Amino acid sequence: MVDSLNILILSCGTRNKIVQYFKKELSGQGKVFATDCTPLAPALYEADDFFIIPRVQEEGYLEKVLSICKNNSIKAVFSLIDPELNVLAEYKDLFLEMGVTPVVSEKEAIEMSLDKYAMFTFLKKNCFSTVNSYVDKEEFYKDKKAGKITYPVFIKPALGSASMNINKVETDEEVDLLFKRYKYLMIQEFITGKEYGVDAYIDLISGELNSIFIKEKIKMRSGETDKSVSVKDEKLSNLIVDFVKKTHFKGVIDIDVFKIEDEYYISEVNPRFGGGYPHAYEAGVNFPKMLINNLEGITNKRSFNSYEEGMYMMKYNEVIVKNCQFEQ
Repeated sequence: MVDSLNILILSCGTRNKIVQYFKKELSGQGKVFATDCTPLAPALYEADDFFIIPRVQEEGYLEKVLSICKNNSIKAVFSLIDPELNVLAEYKDLFLEMGVTPVVSEKEAIEMSLDKYAMFTFLKKNCFSTVNSYVDKEEFYKDKKAGKITYPVFIKPALGSASMNINKVETDEEVDLLFKRYKYLMIQEFITGKEYGVDAYIDLISGELNSIFIKEKIKMRSGETDKSVSVKDEKLSNLIVDFVKKTHFKGVIDIDVFKIEDEYYISEVNPRFGGGYPHAYEAGVNFPKMLINNLEGITNKRSFNSYEEGMYMMKYNEVIVKNCQFEQ
């Protein structure tokens, strides 16, 4: 057994529940440390200790994170935001040399998931159903003229996250204006259907898919699941198993899926804890415990359908009031 299982959560933001879950599962076996670039991140105050650090793009960021790991005997580090994932993957060896496990997928998998068009290309190449997408507007116009796609369409940054800057577009003029104003945009077919979120854990030791939790999304807010209900679906489960086998993801991932008639369309993958993960945990799908097992050298056993259907998640706001005037 590892002597001390101190865990560092980067960019904790408003993910108070994730901090709470790890503290509960460690149960005195280690401490949970957290970071953010602002003292106004409420999840900081759930941790055993926390640090205010530079933004990931700023000078001194990596050095600060490595210093925190060294000075606090950190055994594992992971991030709750996309921009830090590439850094953890790129400098994985620096963490491993210090005895710290970066809980992060392979760099190629991260880059693919953060580039929506690269993910679309991968899905098409591997014969997964997905939403038609274009980064070349002339190719889009060609297919529109041929009747392969019609308005309305969505236009979004191919490298965006959290549903930022998504536009529903109805005309060529709007397409031209957006492509003139912004770089690396993606045109995506407008589809309607049921939307699902799949939380999955891929074992850090075996590389096998250990657990999945499927929820039908009922309401979204700022790109995150606000209300959802747990479901079980063998066809979707088998699709996720096949998808994971063909990728290089590790640890926790969050997959967005649409169902149109009887067909499932994989849309996006977040290679980290998704905003809707608390639904899975509260339903008994315990990814923090799986991660702790891996850190102790224990390979997790595969466990699908280990939750009850019809369990609803309803998020609501809480308030923390603090004097945040302290030396950083």
